[in-house]
Amino acid sequence: MEFSNLNLKAVTVLVRAADALHEAIKNDVAQYGLNPTEFSVLELLYHQGKQPIQLVGKKVLIASSSITYVIDKLETKNYVKRQACPEDRRVTYAELTTEGQGLIAEIFPKHEKTIDKLFHGIDPLEMKTMIAAIKKIGFQAQHA
Repeated sequence: MEFSNLNLKAVTVLVRAADALHEAIKNDVAQYGLNPTEFSVLELLYHQGKQPIQLVGKKVLIASSSITYVIDKLETKNYVKRQACPEDRRVTYAELTTEGQGLIAEIFPKHEKTIDKLFHGIDPLEMKTMIAAIKKIGFQAQHA
C-alpha cells in the first residue's frame, strides 16, 4: 500500500475510532442524565476544585459562548453553583454542590471502568506509542 493511501486509511480509522469512543462515552454518561460536556465539567470540578467559569470552558474544550449554557444546565440540576470572586467582579467561579460532589464521586469510578473496557487488550507500550503518535498528528494538524 502506498504511503499516501496508508495516511488516508489512518485518517478513516482514527475518525471512526473517535466517533465510536464518543458514542460509548455519550451512552455511558446518559444513564446518569448527563451529556458528555456536562460530565466533563463535573469531572474537572471534582478533580481540580472550584474554577473560573472562563477557564472551565477552555479546559473541557468548549466555546466560551457554550460554557454559560452548560453551567446553567448543571446549576438547574443542582450539581454546580456559581460564586462571585470577591477580588475581581469580572470573574465568576463554578464549583460542585454537595449533590454534584456526591454524584460524580459515585459515577466517576464506574465511568473509569467503562473507559478501561474500551481500551482492553492494548498494553501500556502500545498505549504510550498511540498517544505519542496522536499528539504528533494533532500538532501537525494545528499547524497545517
